[in-house]
Amino acid sequence: MPSRSGPVQVVTTTRPYKGRVYSTHLLRRSFREDGKVKNETLGNLSHLPDALVDIVRRALRGEAFVPAGERFEIVASQPHGDTAAVLRAMRRLEVAGLLGGRPCREADLVMAMIAARIVAPHTKLATTRWWGSRTLAEDLAVADAGEDELYGALDWLLARQDAIERKLAKRHLASGGLALYDLTSSYFEGSHCPLAARGYNRDGKKGKLQVNWGLLADRRGCPVAVSVFEGNTADPATLLPQADKLRRQFGLHDMVLVGDRGMISKASIEQLQAERFGWITALKSGQIRSLLHDGAVQMDLFDERNLFELEHPDFPGERLVACRNPTLARRRAHKRTALIEATTAELDKVRARVARGTLRGAAAIGVRVGKGLNKYKVAKHFELTIQTAHFQLSHRSAQGRAGGGARWHLRAAHRACAGAHASGPSRA
Repeated sequence: MPSRSGPVQVVTTTRPYKGRVYSTHLLRRSFREDGKVKNETLGNLSHLPDALVDIVRRALRGEAFVPAGERFEIVASQPHGDTAAVLRAMRRLEVAGLLGGRPCREADLVMAMIAARIVAPHTKLATTRWWGSRTLAEDLAVADAGEDELYGALDWLLARQDAIERKLAKRHLASGGLALYDLTSSYFEGSHCPLAARGYNRDGKKGKLQVNWGLLADRRGCPVAVSVFEGNTADPATLLPQADKLRRQFGLHDMVLVGDRGMISKASIEQLQAERFGWITALKSGQIRSLLHDGAVQMDLFDERNLFELEHPDFPGERLVACRNPTLARRRAHKRTALIEATTAELDKVRARVARGTLRGAAAIGVRVGKGLNKYKVAKHFELTIQTAHFQLSHRSAQGRAGGGARWHLRAAHRACAGAHASGPSRA
């Protein structure tokens, strides 16, 4: 047989059979014989993986394959997933649209700062160094940004705060709904901030200046607006500006403001009523004890699921709603027990000194006992007997303390806006 020569190729044929399609990959060579084109099967490649069959087909067409390491050099490998996930979430939330209607350099810088703040909070200078190690700076085209440019973008953002808050309020708030508000503080290092002042420090940083800021949110806790106040501003003084913002800036009416018991004071309630705003807040422990002593609330009538309403002449025009919270009761009981045990250990030291005779005199013993009681603020749980050379203590029973440890939560609600909410506005 004469030797044959000719191009070799991979030929794939398919045939359906009983609802399935079967493929056959054959290695064939074409040649001419007696003036006719004929094909010769050189081998069956059907047992090979499809990817390998494809490589054979491409190689027979003249493509050259080399190891990737010989053609490519890895210059850098930057983390991408964390910042990409944050950017995707921000785009789904249309954050760029909140910042402004037109794309601009400042908006890109703000987007990058938000993403960096979520993933790895740093100072502005450290942020410009950090995002260069991620794909974030390249994705937003801010790799060349410096520290001063970031501060300039924050000034640009501050000038648009009112417009951004109006967009958020339109998206998340509606007339007749709930608006949650609370105040917190951040201690301040430095001396040139006009808002920094000494006030009630929630961080426990004694002697530090601080700045207060309040957050207004919808009923889910989604932020809508933020306000900044001097560090010595009391909580109730910041509430009415929020009501004014809801009415004047956002154009909302018949709203129900929700705040804690230190936020919504009696004076604030009177002004909210004048503005036809509802409110939800909690009664203070002294007010709850008064209701217990008056018999308006009976602890043995509580269950652990349902709420009940009551009225009392001390709260005219308000709705009181009470419920027992077993989880809170267990948490408070555990904390109370720990504080009592710690105080008992302090007072046992005093009792031992009196027994040894190293501490004498009712006045001296009383001073030392007072120091021990004030350390954990649980004096009401102890019965004390102090004499010149004698000191004795005992624990009061839970039944002997007003309210049995106040294991339940009470709220009051103003009735003026009863149509504003399905269950009536409440005091939060």
